[in-house]
Amino acid sequence: MESPHAINGHDRIDSLFAAAKKLADRGGVRDEIVSGIYGVSAGICSEAVTYQDKKKLSSTYKLDSIVTSRLWGFPIMFAGLGLVFWITIAGANYPSGWLASLFSWIEGYLTAGFTALHAPDWLHGVLVLGLYRGTSWVISVMLPPMMIFFPVFALLENFGYLPRVAFNMDRLFKKSGGHGKQALTMSMGFGCNAAAILSTRIIESPRERMLAILTNNFVPCNGRWPTLILLSSMFMVGAATTGALRTFSTALVLMGIVLIGIIVTLSVSWVMSRTALRGVPTHYTLELPPYRRPQIWKTIVRSSKEKSLNVLTRAIIVAAPAGIITWVLGNIMVGGESVLNHMAAFFDPFAQLLGLDGFIIMAFILGLPANEIVLPILLMGYMSSGAMVDIEGLGSIKDIFLSHGWTWLTALNMMLFSLLHYPCGTTLVNIYKETKSMKWAVLSAVIPLAIAISVTFAVATLARLFGWV
Repeated sequence: MESPHAINGHDRIDSLFAAAKKLADRGGVRDEIVSGIYGVSAGICSEAVTYQDKKKLSSTYKLDSIVTSRLWGFPIMFAGLGLVFWITIAGANYPSGWLASLFSWIEGYLTAGFTALHAPDWLHGVLVLGLYRGTSWVISVMLPPMMIFFPVFALLENFGYLPRVAFNMDRLFKKSGGHGKQALTMSMGFGCNAAAILSTRIIESPRERMLAILTNNFVPCNGRWPTLILLSSMFMVGAATTGALRTFSTALVLMGIVLIGIIVTLSVSWVMSRTALRGVPTHYTLELPPYRRPQIWKTIVRSSKEKSLNVLTRAIIVAAPAGIITWVLGNIMVGGESVLNHMAAFFDPFAQLLGLDGFIIMAFILGLPANEIVLPILLMGYMSSGAMVDIEGLGSIKDIFLSHGWTWLTALNMMLFSLLHYPCGTTLVNIYKETKSMKWAVLSAVIPLAIAISVTFAVATLARLFGWV
């Protein structure tokens, strides 16, 4: 039997452990230790290192005091992201139209060639209306934004600003139980979620790396941008806005969507870090590199080759067979209706609860291989033409949606569902390869899907409750 002194000693030790844990959870002890280490290191550095260009060093400190400050850090960060969106939207409109016209012109000659050869209609449908149109759609809507977005983002990285973004986001991720480096992997997700999953290797902690993997999907990837941009410009932006004002308004809407994704990312990280992935966040020291003048042409060429063309190649490989499958499903008739129509009718009751319709749910299911083909599949289903929609008909897309009962709620909830739903097939495969676990691969699809259903159901219910639709 223990003596009273031993018991009191245990109590005192337990109290000390409890107090230490409480301080550690708040980050106070860790921050003080790191600040102390940094102060000592800075003192040694100031005594032992001689700077040739103190003026440049001083300008770096002054700029960092602004872009990493608690007051201006986040406004500057979101303003910069909004500027990137604006440049991407404004710069991609005309090239997309030119590519669409070019592919439509080529399609005319392909059709004429099939007619001259007296090829059967099914062969023309599979190869031209399915394979060619699906592939040309992906190229025309993806290539121009990627050729702008990736180089601009790479220039920001080359300038030295992205590490400052990670520094700003570290506070939020630490409070949510994540890791500051997750800001870098999240930035990679703006281009491609599949590539971002691989980039999570920079996070040393297995627990925090898993958090980054599970939440990266809530960042809209390049395959979702065409859907988000198109719907926001057609339904979320007023009809009276034109030209530069319309582009600016569309960029603001996209910023709102991105903010929703960030909020969901932090929320899921907070919940998971206190349940299935419980643990204390680790701290890391981020070395902020000096600002440097970007190597513009070298950066543009490298990012276009390594990122834009690689992502586009992956999309084409996936979109080509998907276009064929979609054409086949649209032309197989059962009871006087195509298989696509039967699928839409099956999902419609459930979809109506979410403020959507059966064709939208069907498009997301068939678009699992790649998010780029969701919109073409949806338009094909609406037109019941058995083929991907003609690129020349982009101007009448809104009329097609309106004729099928679309409202602002339909457009908003499709944007939210596109943002929050399960990752594409390539991303899921990468998650399985990185985690070596089927459980986490399945959860990475189930968790976003559950959130997408919950959010769209809540929005639809509130809109109907208050009579907004």
